[in-house]
Amino acid sequence: MEWLNYHHLLYFWTVAREGSIAKATKTLRLAQPTISGQIRVLESQLGEKLFQRSGRNLVLTEMGRVVYRYADEIFGIGRELLDTVKGRPTGRPLRLAVGLSDSVPKGIAHRLLEPALALESPIRVTCIEDRSDRLLAALALHELDLVITDAPMGPEVNVRAFHHLLGECGVEVFGVAKLAATHRRDFPRSLDGAPILLPTAGSTLRRSLDTWFERRGLRPRVVLECDDSALTTVFGQAGRGLFFAPSVIAHEVMRQHRVKRVGAIPELKERFYAISVERRLKHPAVVAITEAARAELFS
Repeated sequence: MEWLNYHHLLYFWTVAREGSIAKATKTLRLAQPTISGQIRVLESQLGEKLFQRSGRNLVLTEMGRVVYRYADEIFGIGRELLDTVKGRPTGRPLRLAVGLSDSVPKGIAHRLLEPALALESPIRVTCIEDRSDRLLAALALHELDLVITDAPMGPEVNVRAFHHLLGECGVEVFGVAKLAATHRRDFPRSLDGAPILLPTAGSTLRRSLDTWFERRGLRPRVVLECDDSALTTVFGQAGRGLFFAPSVIAHEVMRQHRVKRVGAIPELKERFYAISVERRLKHPAVVAITEAARAELFS
């Protein structure tokens, strides 16, 4: 039977947390050769390098980050055990690490995450925004509990994970009052030649919009292409062009950004997914997110 030496794990965890062996010596009250030797023993037992050199600094390898996350959880539970035995309140919140695809509108992300923050149990949510492929890589390393995106995983993604449809909605067009008044008449023909702000090529919404424009013979004037939906909305609020947003947050978009609705494109659908390494969702916060999305936000 294999056993993990928790003293070795403690030395590794302390070095990773402090940022160097020199700093860890003060915390552990051990000599540098002792700490270095014990970490090498741990690496040998695991069969993986946990640190690599970057100039004069030590940085965690990919496997080192995975081991550090487990070690952090292990020693956190240990502190909680001592607090419980000694009758001290633990105050340890539930943790949820969420990856948000940069193509997901901030209003949608807020509405999706709100049920997790509303749980009765204390919770600490960490949000990371990035490209979907990078988030899925972090999910595979168990650095994230959940990835929220606007597209399911494609066959080219070599990650063992499962996507769960949260819901779908239509797409609407918005702009400042002057633009909206001009282009609301004879919509959607009015979009021909209109200044518009689009997601970058390759995004799910952009592909849908390009196909829709082509089918209707529309040639809008593209002013801006941006993969950050929040930045696109800021330019839209500044009157640089018309922009697109999911219908379920239409009222929020108009209220927060002081823009008007130009028209709806109900035949276009935006879909949102929760991707996890679990086929059956178990994390209480993830369950709250998926249930509220299906029963309320996208009902």
